[in-house]
Parts: sequence; C-alpha cells; structure tokens
Amino acid sequence: MGILSGLRVIDAATYIAGPCAATVLADFGAEVIKIERPPHGDPYRYLSQLPPMPAAEDLYCWILDNRNKRSLALNLADEAGREVFLRLAATADVCILNFLPPLVARFRLSYEELRAVNPRLIYAHVTGYGELGVDADQPGYDFTAYWARSGLMDTMYAAGSEPCRSPAGFGDHPTGMSLAAAILLALYHRERTGQGSKVSTSLAANGAWSNGCLIQAALCGATPYERQGHRRTINALVNHYQARDGQRFLLCLIDTQKDWPKLCRALGRPDLVEEERFRTPQLRWANAGLLVDLLDAEFAGKDLAEWIRLFREHDVLWGRAPATEQVAGDPQMLANGVFPRIADSPDRELRTVTSPVWMEGVEKESPRWAPAAGQHTREILQSLGYDEEAVAQLLARGAAMAG
Repeated sequence: MGILSGLRVIDAATYIAGPCAATVLADFGAEVIKIERPPHGDPYRYLSQLPPMPAAEDLYCWILDNRNKRSLALNLADEAGREVFLRLAATADVCILNFLPPLVARFRLSYEELRAVNPRLIYAHVTGYGELGVDADQPGYDFTAYWARSGLMDTMYAAGSEPCRSPAGFGDHPTGMSLAAAILLALYHRERTGQGSKVSTSLAANGAWSNGCLIQAALCGATPYERQGHRRTINALVNHYQARDGQRFLLCLIDTQKDWPKLCRALGRPDLVEEERFRTPQLRWANAGLLVDLLDAEFAGKDLAEWIRLFREHDVLWGRAPATEQVAGDPQMLANGVFPRIADSPDRELRTVTSPVWMEGVEKESPRWAPAAGQHTREILQSLGYDEEAVAQLLARGAAMAG
C-alpha cells in the first residue's frame, strides 16, 4: 500500500506540467484517472512523433508521464460528459487542470463550481503565465513561458553563438514538481481544517525561480559580466573540457585557493602551482584564455577513465557531461532506482524515469504501462453508478469514448 493509497486524483490537464504532477502522486500510490478528449486523447500522446524529437515507434513521452493511470475519455462540451465529470469530482480528492480561463468558463469547471459538489476537493491549476495580468489568457508551453519568458534562454548560450531550444519537458517537469508540492500542502491543510482549497503554479514563475540568482542580481541593480564561452571565460576552473577519447566533463573548482594545487597535482604539473601567470585567483582570471589553452592540451593527453582516477586520487571536484544516450545507461542512476523497469511492458523489458523523490521505508509503485485513450472508460463509468444501458447511451451520443 503506497503512502498515498486511497487518494483519488483527476488528471484533467494536457501535455506535461499538470499530468506529471499526477504521475508523482501515482508513484506513491494515488489512484489517477486521466481525462482525455475523444477521439484522439491528449495531444501529448503524439509529441514524440514530431521532429526534431528522437524517432522511435514507442510513444515515449506518453509512457514517461502517464504511467500508472487509467484513462476516461469524456467530451466535456457535452452536458452529459460534464455530468460524468462532476459525478467523478464528487468522489475525488484532487483535480488537476491546465485549461485557459475561457475554457474553464465554457465547461463551467471553476474552483467554485467544483467546490459546490465537493468542498474537500483540492483544485490544482497550472498556467503558462499566472492567473492575473494581461497574459493570463495566453497559452504557454515550457519552451515559451518557462524557457524564454524567464530569461533562461537569454542566459544559456555562449559568446559567439545564438540561443538554443530547450529539451522537451525541460520546464514542465520542475513545474509539475512545484504543483505536486502545492497539492500536498493543500492536503495537509485539509487534514487540519477539513476543507479543500485551490492551489496553482505557472511555467513562468517556475522559470523565474530556476533563474532566480540572476533575476535577483537584476533586482539589485547588478552589472552582468560579458557573455562567456569555453575560452572566453573569466574562470577557467569552472569550465568544460574534453578528454582524449572525446568524452566531455566539467571542472567546478570554486574554492580556488584550495582547489588549484589539487588540480595541478592531478595534472602531474606541480610546477603550475607557483607559475607566475596563474599563481593567484586574480592572475588566473586575468589569464583565463591562456589557462584554458593549457588545460585543453593537458586533458587531451588521457582518456576520461584515467582522469577520473586522478581526480578522485587528488580530490578534484568534477562532473561528467555525457550524451543523453549515455545517461540512459548510467550505472549510478540505475543503482539509485532512477530508471525502474515498467512492470507490464507488453513486448520487451523497458525502463522509465521515476519522479525524483524517495521516502525512507516507503516503496514507490512499480511503473505500469500508460493507458490507451479511453481504455478504462467503461469500468470507471460503472464504478460511478452508470449501468450498462446508461454507459451505452453516453458512448452512442459521443459524451464518452471507450478505447
């Protein structure tokens, strides 16, 4: 029994930020019912088929963010479909939505309207830009609202290059974690008061939180440094390098007084400790380009495995910078359960990425295959009191769809 066993969650959101919050709750035992629009379901199902996403037969985006859920396909524009939703909401603990305000009004699914049928309901709303202001009604994806609007896109490119795209879900997944935290906060409030509540977060606010150090600098009137690059850097000891075998890694030597001698010994160059051009932090900053050239040449002399041995031997703080395909087989992440097996993968052994939270003494749910659109429509309708004839009528008029 998961720690959230007995909690019923309605996932009525689309794409990633809202649904992945429900996935986190499902990982700890919550029952999640995914509401999808007939006939095709959540458009996120098909994101992996659009260039430039990696090509695969599996709908891998859907697998990642909709495991351990049941799918109920409802047409909320049909009054009978809305009635099913209200009946479900009366039995639920949490309802997650990401509808824009005009759609909330059209479907009559505001917090006040759902609270009328279930005062204990936690209403969790995720938006692109927040619920107030001139952009409140504007649609936002993580690419636009999290990555671009927050200034992250402007920050994360090197001198001489141009801004790049963010990976799919880059801002959605941390935003989903914020929403999951807000839901758990509201559940704690309900435990104390008996009352439900509305919680919300936005992609833009989470982007601002991720970029918080630099935004706080701007709020304080700080003067930014000129844009950096591999060689055009202020600090050669916080930089990326390449070993002889082409493997990339990062140095992160922040305590330069202590870390510089360690690096010199790892390089087999103790003479560099007192080298006049690099002897002090100020000199290393002033001669950063020269130091980068020196380090590039040194690191090109050995494979990464040998540098790992030397870095560990001399207590040098570093980090791998692998390709995503290498991360998928990272033994450290495998050892820590980051990539659990999908228990009922239909035709082969397959792993997924778990939510990044663990609790001592609590076992997370084994991932199960993400549902087809409307796969569980009949059984959910029957559990809500619809008999076979009523179910058939809902299906015939298009208010619901069975997959």
